[in-house]
Amino acid sequence: MKTFYPEIQPFQTFFLQTGSVHQVYVEQCGNPDGIPVIFLHGGPCSGTKPDHRRFFNPEKYHIILMDQRACGQSLPFGELEGNTTQDLIADMERIRMQLGIEQWLVFGGSWGGALALLYAQQHTAHVAGLVVRAVFLARQQDLDWYAKDGANRLFPEQWQKLINSLPDPDTDDLLDSLCRVFWGGDEEAQTRVAQEWLNWGALTALGNAYQVRELQISEQTFKQIRMELNFAKHRYFISENQILANCGLLQHIPTRIIHGRQDFLCPIEAGLRLHKAMPHADYVILPNAGHVAQHEEMIDALVTATDEFAATGRFGASL
Repeated sequence: MKTFYPEIQPFQTFFLQTGSVHQVYVEQCGNPDGIPVIFLHGGPCSGTKPDHRRFFNPEKYHIILMDQRACGQSLPFGELEGNTTQDLIADMERIRMQLGIEQWLVFGGSWGGALALLYAQQHTAHVAGLVVRAVFLARQQDLDWYAKDGANRLFPEQWQKLINSLPDPDTDDLLDSLCRVFWGGDEEAQTRVAQEWLNWGALTALGNAYQVRELQISEQTFKQIRMELNFAKHRYFISENQILANCGLLQHIPTRIIHGRQDFLCPIEAGLRLHKAMPHADYVILPNAGHVAQHEEMIDALVTATDEFAATGRFGASL
């Protein structure tokens, strides 16, 4: 079973100037003459981590990581103005052009996978391949599963804690109830709801491996949650079913889709639907993996995918 490549430090970091208030943190690792790959983190309010560099052979890959607008080390943290899906796609193009890259492998999971597919649909000529993990299609049904009726049936105890934390809960529109809290002035309510919302997210991502607990809540936490909710309430700034509707544009791009059978945050139905829309893609189902990339089965599948692409420029080939 394959594991992470050894820890590696960036050979360059910089802040991408976007022509707006936003400055996007970018780092480069590995071999500057290697196969370019851009890693797209999830969220859409998370950020890159050192382990994200380790899915790629540093001798063969020119590894590019970016903290999406207002995430991670990007500035200003939590800024919502000028922070849409289209802005993120434009930032990716700015990075590609600034680094003089003609084509790159685009690698993303969950929200990062959705962003990878949306970028590829707009800039197909610059995408050498796609690795999409834990498929999130940003449809209304995906949002409903997580925040209305779906995952609540799997983890009813934590769901009830979340509902009970809200000062004026509307179970038919939880998103609206959450927005009222986090755009309101009651910091005590924000702290209480943030506890249960973050525990809800961790529980659906990690399943029974996660123990609900007291978490440190800060102003940065509030900003992160507002960013997540802002994307959700604007339906991720795309039209309904946009990703699946435009997959016909991607039929020539080597693609591997990887989904864990135990993914309770992004159910495997989304992976199957994406594969039906992209029948040329390799589709890997991991029986024991869930949503997160750090599961040993998922690490093996992701490193295998990048090794195959480095060796052959496609997926499914014997090494």
